Amino acid sequence: MVLVAFMVWNILTEPGITDLQGNFKEVSFIRNEQNSGPVNRIYAVTVNGDYWKEMEQYGNYMPHTKYGITRIYFFSNKKQYPTKLILSDNNIGDSFKEYCIGIYEKNGMSQVSLRKYPFIN
Repeated sequence: MVLVAFMVWNILTEPGITDLQGNFKEVSFIRNEQNSGPVNRIYAVTVNGDYWKEMEQYGNYMPHTKYGITRIYFFSNKKQYPTKLILSDNNIGDSFKEYCIGIYEKNGMSQVSLRKYPFIN
């Protein structure tokens, strides 16, 4: 009985996206309809500040499929952000690139990267 109670407590106290600082909000999502191959998930998420560690944790919490791609474009919640994404090499419109503060990506081999201000030269 104690073991079951501990397991339930452990599940209910597991950290998640809502525990992260930054007030993360998913504003757009798109995925390919490939059910027999790699699944590509693309997100646009707003955040209140430059919480780089939390951005990486947010990405790690998101679903990922082996050999697929999970890509998250982060935007300040005080500036412009896309409400529609595109399934192509360029997932966000050019007009939003200057507002992108970071891109999290987990590739097909589950390698993680977080690029800060990726479109600023």
